[in-house]
Amino acid sequence: MNDKAFSQHTPMMQQYLRIKAEYPDTLVLYRMGDFYELFFDDAIKAAKLLDITLTTRGQSAGTPIKMAGVPFHSIEQYLAKLVKAGESAAICEQVGEVTNKGPVERAVVRVITPGTLTDSALLPDARDVLIVAVHVQGNRVGLASLSLSGGRFRITEASLSQFNAELERLQPAELLLADGAALSASGIATRRIADWQFDFDSATNLLSKQFGTSDLKGFGCEDLPLAVAAAGALLQYVQQTQRGALPHITGLAVERNDDFIRMDAATRRNLEISETINRDASPTLFSLLNSTATSMGARLLRDWLHHPLRNRNAIQERLHASQCLTPLAAEIHAVLGNWSDIERIVTRIALRTARPRDLSALRDALGTAPALAQLISTIETPALARLSGHFRPESRIHTGLSAAIKDEPATLIRDGGVIRDEFDAELDELRGMQNNASEFLLDLEKRERERTGIANLRVEYNRVHGFYIEITQGQLDKVPDDYRRRQTLKNAERFITPELKVFEDKALSAGERSLAREKFLYEQLLDQLLPHVSQLHALARAAAELDVLCANALNAKRFNLSVPVFVDEDRIAIQGGRHLVVESQVESFIANDCDLSRSRQLLLITGPNMGGKSTYMRQVAQIALLAHTGSLVPAAHVEIGCIDQIMTRIGASDDLAGGRSTFMVEMTEAAAILNNATMNSLVLIDEIGRGTSTFDGLALAYSIARQLAEVTRCYSLFATHYFELTHLNAELPNLANVHLDAVEMKDKIVFLHKLESGPANKSYGLQVAQLAGVPKSVVRAARKHLEKLETTAAPVSAQGGLFDQPAITPEAAPHPALDALDDLRPDELSPREALEKLYQLKQMRDLNR
Repeated sequence: MNDKAFSQHTPMMQQYLRIKAEYPDTLVLYRMGDFYELFFDDAIKAAKLLDITLTTRGQSAGTPIKMAGVPFHSIEQYLAKLVKAGESAAICEQVGEVTNKGPVERAVVRVITPGTLTDSALLPDARDVLIVAVHVQGNRVGLASLSLSGGRFRITEASLSQFNAELERLQPAELLLADGAALSASGIATRRIADWQFDFDSATNLLSKQFGTSDLKGFGCEDLPLAVAAAGALLQYVQQTQRGALPHITGLAVERNDDFIRMDAATRRNLEISETINRDASPTLFSLLNSTATSMGARLLRDWLHHPLRNRNAIQERLHASQCLTPLAAEIHAVLGNWSDIERIVTRIALRTARPRDLSALRDALGTAPALAQLISTIETPALARLSGHFRPESRIHTGLSAAIKDEPATLIRDGGVIRDEFDAELDELRGMQNNASEFLLDLEKRERERTGIANLRVEYNRVHGFYIEITQGQLDKVPDDYRRRQTLKNAERFITPELKVFEDKALSAGERSLAREKFLYEQLLDQLLPHVSQLHALARAAAELDVLCANALNAKRFNLSVPVFVDEDRIAIQGGRHLVVESQVESFIANDCDLSRSRQLLLITGPNMGGKSTYMRQVAQIALLAHTGSLVPAAHVEIGCIDQIMTRIGASDDLAGGRSTFMVEMTEAAAILNNATMNSLVLIDEIGRGTSTFDGLALAYSIARQLAEVTRCYSLFATHYFELTHLNAELPNLANVHLDAVEMKDKIVFLHKLESGPANKSYGLQVAQLAGVPKSVVRAARKHLEKLETTAAPVSAQGGLFDQPAITPEAAPHPALDALDDLRPDELSPREALEKLYQLKQMRDLNR
């Protein structure tokens, strides 16, 4: 907009347009009195997203002003809707005093984006809201993730092919990409920023300044330049949105590829760790095991489930602590159950957005922290010894909060009623003026009656004239000299005295001054808490960890879990294993064993549909996953060797948005397994080859099974309906056939769900179809057609074995063309002679058809 066009707008719209120009891609909520208003295109967009009224009022520069507004006192619910829709909002407040020289000064005080939420009303309790920045260079990506509400700042690097797997692991609410990055992510609010913001040197300087260090060597990230560049871009973006310092962000945590059991995006979905395949929150492993007492603990449990460890010392430390906590877990949970989410409260203190009830909740938690320290100090384990020290923060923090904050403070500081009585003499005096005005006036009235001898003298107040002393016309001769006339009435005069004037000045401004004083004291209290933010965050994280360890201890009894044993041998041995989620949904669950070793690396699982093959495979993977999170496991006994990753190819789904068919998705996941699995990987493949022709699918399943058993030599569970594959164990000694059986009773089928040795002999597909409600006429027709197929098929197998030995047939006479081909010497022929021979061969074929 040129200067001439801009000058034609009203002063207020000029102010708005200047602010909007700084946030062109963000909805600007412009404070006007008791409303936040949106104008022009922002108003149109917000009206649709928030379902609010769009109006047109007046004009500016000859253009009607489109407006939409929301009340300031209910802004959180509207912000929640915007964030859910992936939008960002700039909150523009009045920051200046009202004058006669134009509009009140306004400025953006914070920017709300999907990944930078800190307000409790906008945050989900049981999961972290992450913002992730990604920097790409060649076939490598650097990732930086930040939980602003929790103060956790992490970086890692990975190959470009692992980008989607990393996004599935982190599940960010917002993604930052450079303008030139050829990456995208569906379903995630994505913001493009300038390429120069990913400069490594600038990032190093910015991060060092934030952490108060001379360089980043102490964080062990010297070999992660892409991740450091991403972290710098992320920090700069968050600083801009928060419009202030981030004192709770004090360091970087480096995540290495071999720190955790790796799981790709498909595996995380298939194992239903924290979301079902349909993206529901339950029933999942997390929803079942989440018996934590606090929101902090729930988020940490979720994080542990998505980040199973490979460091056995750390795993054993968690297991030992959970076992030792068993007698005290319920008592500790009873204490923690009264704690609020102090991790997020401390963050809001650091950002100076904490509300009064945040501070009272922190005070109450600090009051019980020493008791928790005393409880766990009686147990001698490395993990609990480490945690115990964090439950003893400086006593002056609790003392200061107890002295300053009322037991039940008001929700907002602007409402007053937050600071405790007798904490500040000036505040007490101001409150006294508000609360004791009537008392003072009665006392003054009594004294003035005695001094003047006017029995009907009255001290009163009205909004127009303020406080006054009223004397009737007949008593005016008794008025003292220090009375000053304020108003003349028909039958009386109203006066004021110096004493009453002083009181009036104090009383009329006492309310405003009281609120201002209370706000000053509150801000002062936040200032005093800032130096303790790191200490308080350590307390919050210790409480979260203790919460999860206690939850693990309680879950062990609730679900009959056992302690996994980690061995140096290459094996996975499970006795009486169970699938926790499925078990919770059925009346009775059949436990099954699993034995994988170098001599028995691939279990080829056959059996009927609905027989439990997928459940069996998933339960093995879930037991391995839980063991590496430091949790006890659903089995009678478990021994686990070295595992580096869990990979799955389960289920059937297409990718319409990505233009991939069901079979293409299946083959892509299979390719990822074949290209990335190692001999220490646990691989689950369920019915590979279903999405194409029978022979193509069978051939692919055959080749993939051989590759896993012969070349990759990983731990594999391979479920199939191709019975021809069961003959592979004659060629591959490390392949074993197992099956989940069923029995027919008249026209019904009963699934036994028990794993047995050897291959199954039938799929029971028609019986399952009948169970599913397929019309009986269709099932009868299918049965007749199946009988025909079995009659005409080769006698060796009812399904016609592609890899079976062919039946012996009488030897046919050789074809003349084949004899001629045998006599040919291609290298001795000229091109012309070769062409002539080709015509001769074609003629022989035609004559001998």
